[in-house]
Amino acid sequence: MMKKRIPLLTIIVSALVAGSLLAAGESSLFTKRPNIILVMADDHGWGDTGYNGHPFVETPHLDALARSGFVFDRFYAGAPVCSPTRASVMTGRSPIRTKVTNHGRYMRPHEQTIGETLSAAGYVTGIFGKVHLGSGQADSPCNPSGMGFQEWVIGLNFFDNDPYLSRMGTIEHRKGKGSVLLIDDTIAFLKKHKDSDRPMFVVAWFPSPHDPHHEVPDGPGLYDGQKNAGYFCEITLLDQQVGRLRQELRSVGIADNTILFYCGDNGGLVRETSGGRGKKGSIYEGGLRVPAILEWPKRQLRGRTEVPASTSDLYPTLLALAGVESMAPHPLDGIDLSSIITGKEEERSQPIGFWHDLQSGEATWSDRILKDIMEKQQHGLETPHNAHRMRKDVDEFPQFPEDTATGHAAWNDWPWKLHRIDGKKFELYNLVDDPMETTDLSQKPMHAQRVERMKAELSEWMRSVIRSLNGEDYLRR
Repeated sequence: MMKKRIPLLTIIVSALVAGSLLAAGESSLFTKRPNIILVMADDHGWGDTGYNGHPFVETPHLDALARSGFVFDRFYAGAPVCSPTRASVMTGRSPIRTKVTNHGRYMRPHEQTIGETLSAAGYVTGIFGKVHLGSGQADSPCNPSGMGFQEWVIGLNFFDNDPYLSRMGTIEHRKGKGSVLLIDDTIAFLKKHKDSDRPMFVVAWFPSPHDPHHEVPDGPGLYDGQKNAGYFCEITLLDQQVGRLRQELRSVGIADNTILFYCGDNGGLVRETSGGRGKKGSIYEGGLRVPAILEWPKRQLRGRTEVPASTSDLYPTLLALAGVESMAPHPLDGIDLSSIITGKEEERSQPIGFWHDLQSGEATWSDRILKDIMEKQQHGLETPHNAHRMRKDVDEFPQFPEDTATGHAAWNDWPWKLHRIDGKKFELYNLVDDPMETTDLSQKPMHAQRVERMKAELSEWMRSVIRSLNGEDYLRR
C-alpha cells in the first residue's frame, strides 16, 4: 500500500511559482484575493442562536453577523460528532474516506487539504483552537504542519479554562478562558500578517460550548435557574469572542475583503432546540443541522437560503470565491455553492451523503496528554509521548469489504431523506412536510420507486466511500 503523500510535488511546484511571482513584484495577484477565516464552534446546535429564534440565549454578535451576511438555513455538519466534521472541512470529502470514521481518529496525511491548496496559492496559513484530527507534536506527519498550516496553536480535543496548548509542538500552560485564548491567538496572527503581500487563511475552532461548561462570560450571571445554563453561557461567551474578532478585523482595516464563515461542528446538546429530531450523535436532523453564516463585505453577500449545504462544500466553495484553482486529486463529496451564494442558482446539484458509527470513537484527553508532553519537554526527557500517536492511522490500511454498511447512513436528496440503519432498516422522510422526521414513508406504495432509486444511489456512494477508506484513491496518483 502506498503511504507517501503524493500531492506534495504539486504543492511544492505551486509554492515555488507563487514565490517567484512575489519576487517579481506581482504581489497584486495575491492581495486581490480575500482573506478567509473559518470559525467553528464545538457542539453549537442550529436553534441555539437568537437569529434562529431561541427564546432566551443571548447571541447579539452572531445575530449581527446574520443580518450583514449570508445565512444557510439548512447547513449540515459532515457528521454528528466533531473529528469527522473537521476532516470534511479540511478535505471536501466524506470523513470516512479520510479514515476519520469517528471522534479521536487521525486524518491521513495522504489527503489534500484546503490549507495545502491555499498555501500553494500564496496564502499564509494558521490554525488555532480545537483541531482533534491528529497530533500536536512537532515531528508527526499528522500535526497541522502536515495539513498545510504554517503557524498553529492547538488543543488535541476540547479544552476549557487554563488549558494546555501546543504551539508548533512546544507545549504551553496558558491562563485564561480557552475560547478567549483562541481568539487572542487568532488576532495575533492577523496583526502579524495584515500588512503582508499575501492573503491570510485562518482556521479558528472554538473549544466551546462543549462540556464541562466552566467558561463563563464576563458580567452578571446569565441563565441562572435555566436548564443547561452552562451550555448557554458558553454560547454567549463564544458569541462575544466572535464579536471581538469582527471588531478587530475592522480596527486593522481588513474586514472589507475578508470572508468570515461561522458554523457548528455537529448538532447541539439540547434536543428541543437542535433544529430537528435528535441531537449531537444522531444522523437525524438534530444531530447534523448547525448554524452557518458567511460574511464578505466587499461582495455584499446577503440573504438566507434553504438550499441544503454541508461542511464538505466549504473546500470547493471557498476556492471558487477566492479565485483559486482546485488541486484536489481525490474524489470530492462537496460541491461549489458560489452560484447559490451569489443568487445565480436556487437548487443544489447533487445529494448529500452521511455515514456515522462505521467504527467507534477513541478518547483524546487533550490537557492530560499535552501536560505530560510539556513536563517531558521541561525536564529534557525523551519524547515523543506515545510513539503510536505520532503516526496513528498513517501506516494502517485495514481493508473493509465493499458492501460494508455498519452504522447509520443517510442520503439527503432534498426534500427527501433516506436513512439506512445497520444496512438493513430503511426510513424515508420529506423534510419540508415533516422536518422532525416523525412519519416514515418508506413503505408507502406511492414512494416505492423513489425509495429504490435512493437506495441504489446511497449504496453506490457508500461503496465509493469504502473504496476510498481502503486507500484506492491514493493508488490512482
